[in-house]
Amino acid sequence: MWFWWFIFLCDCLIPVLMIIAGRMMWRHCPKQINGVVGYRTKQSMKNMDTWKFAHEFAGKLWWRAGWGFLILAVPVHVVFYGSDEDVLGILCTVVTTVELIFLIGSIIPTEIALKKHFN
Repeated sequence: MWFWWFIFLCDCLIPVLMIIAGRMMWRHCPKQINGVVGYRTKQSMKNMDTWKFAHEFAGKLWWRAGWGFLILAVPVHVVFYGSDEDVLGILCTVVTTVELIFLIGSIIPTEIALKKHFN
């Protein structure tokens, strides 16, 4: 059962980080445009207005999605409690892949919102 707990914690790690990072981006945007910390794309780094808008939009998106993934992770893992380690490994791979696809894919709606709002 230790493996189930390990997989459960691993699958909850990305949503928890999305909640924390989303809240930080949304509420505490970096004060200066920089190439190290924050939501950094060509469109978001044009000026301070786009910089703040991108952080607020992406931060809210990550925060909401993080809570959604976290709420969904619990019942999914409860169903697989006591399953074979191979099944749990596949479950972890699928859940983590979906979370990462959304995390990386969140660039698309943020860039669309930037273009709509600033062009």
